[in-house]
Amino acid sequence: MDESVVADVIARSGPIPFEEFQHQALYGPGGFFADGTVKSTAAGDFLTSPEVSPWFGRAIAHWANEVLADVEGPARIVDVGAGSGSLLASIAPLVPETLALTAVEVSPPAVERLRDLGFEVFSSLEEVPSALPEVVIANELVDNLVVAIVVRTADGWEERWVANHDGTLTFVPHPCRPEVAAWADAFGGDVPVGGLVEVQLAAYQWLTDLLARPGLRAALVIDYGETAEGLLPRRTMGTLRTYRAHHLGPDPLTAPGETDITVDVNFTALMAAADQTGATASLMRQDDFLAAQGLRTKLSELRHAELALAREGEPIERLRTRSEATDLETLLHPRGLGDFRVLEVRPQGNNV
Repeated sequence: MDESVVADVIARSGPIPFEEFQHQALYGPGGFFADGTVKSTAAGDFLTSPEVSPWFGRAIAHWANEVLADVEGPARIVDVGAGSGSLLASIAPLVPETLALTAVEVSPPAVERLRDLGFEVFSSLEEVPSALPEVVIANELVDNLVVAIVVRTADGWEERWVANHDGTLTFVPHPCRPEVAAWADAFGGDVPVGGLVEVQLAAYQWLTDLLARPGLRAALVIDYGETAEGLLPRRTMGTLRTYRAHHLGPDPLTAPGETDITVDVNFTALMAAADQTGATASLMRQDDFLAAQGLRTKLSELRHAELALAREGEPIERLRTRSEATDLETLLHPRGLGDFRVLEVRPQGNNV
């Protein structure tokens, strides 16, 4: 991304809210998700659970089949932020042909890849037809939705906007907008003076809009994050960070467009959004969710199969089975992907 794009905006209007900068850096021309590579691959910048093991998608397929078990006729699974297509590809063999598999994706190279895999792709959830009964999956999506940044002062909340000082992008203090302060009051927690909070208004609105879809039966929001209380120990420095090439990257203002900009998801705010619409919400760890879909049992079966293959002198098949088990174990690791959170939401009443 050419920093002059942001610099020109600031030159015209003065300092801009962080969410405006973040949107340009991630999704604008030359932004991180707008360049020529698919990010969620081994050769890219990060791997998500579907790339680690196909058993993640198989677990999602098991859950979706149960949610839609009473549906007679066509239905839909929507993967929002579908990326490489690994999740939908793992789901496809395990669901009925009457179940349409739909991707929502904005990254041009990811869109091309998804279409090459044979999936229908839309650029926003609003564009996806909503008449069919559906389930919606958002795996590592919400952490990339834009945020405002606030700092607790002795007098209340103060925002951090982005300014251009002699050609260098930098954070500057700015009076807090009322809607930003209201979110921080509600979901920031008892933050000490100097503490930093990422205000996730876009995530709150995204879930509110999702729950208004007439065909929605259930949705899964899967991401790294915590409750507001669980995030309190991290408020001294906040959770805003960048990733590049599978490693933590520089300050988010240093190389806009070259790094992923992300935060820990505040699941207390998402549960409040669900409650506000009358939906039910259940929050669990990823390892517990996957275990409920039978993956701990499957891991045990793979480990026993590996031992049997060792006794039978089948080295190639043993290595393949060991690799499959190791990848599945990674999904369940309590200090890794297993520590992600899974929010299941179901709207009020009987939808289509």
